[in-house]
Amino acid sequence: MRVITGKARGTTLKTLEGINVRPTTDKVKEAVFSAFQFEIEGRRILDLFAGSGQLGIEALSRDAHHAVFVDADKNAIRVIKENLAKTKLDSFATVVQTDSIAFLSMTDKIFDIAFLDPPYETGLLQKALSKIGGCIAEGGAVICEHPFKEELADEYGGLVRVKDYKYSKTAVTVYRKEG
Repeated sequence: MRVITGKARGTTLKTLEGINVRPTTDKVKEAVFSAFQFEIEGRRILDLFAGSGQLGIEALSRDAHHAVFVDADKNAIRVIKENLAKTKLDSFATVVQTDSIAFLSMTDKIFDIAFLDPPYETGLLQKALSKIGGCIAEGGAVICEHPFKEELADEYGGLVRVKDYKYSKTAVTVYRKEG
C-alpha cells in the first residue's frame, strides 16, 4: 500500500494486521482519486472507519486543506499516526479515537468529502449514511466502498446517489449533498 501521487508520492504506508483487515486496493484507490482529482485541493476531508488512514492521507498528499481520521480501534489510531508522521502530513490532520457513528452525532465540523469504508456487511455503512448528511457541505461528496452485492438506498438524509463504480467484488458508490 503506497501513496499514489502528490507531496508524499511513493511512500509505503503501514497496514493493520488481522483477518478482518481489508485495505482499499491500489486499483480502487487510483480509480477513486482519478474521478475526484479536481475536487481534493483545499478541501476538508473526513476519513471515517479510517483503518490505516490511507484514503485521507492520499487526499492530504494531493493538497487537501485538512483531514479528520476517525476509528474506534486503538491499533488503527497508532497506525494512522505513524503513517501521518512518515508522510510528514500530520500537521494537516486530526486523529480521533471513537466510534464512527457516535462521531457523526457529536461533531459540529462540516466536510467537503467523506470516505466511508466500514467493515463489510455489518450495517455500519447504512447507519453512517443516515447520519452523515448534516456533516457534509452543500455539493460535497460521500464516497463509500462496499461489497458489490450490498444494496444501498438512492437517498440518505439530504444525500443523493450519483454514481456507482464496480471493481471485481468491490463497489464504490458516490453520494452528493443537494443544495
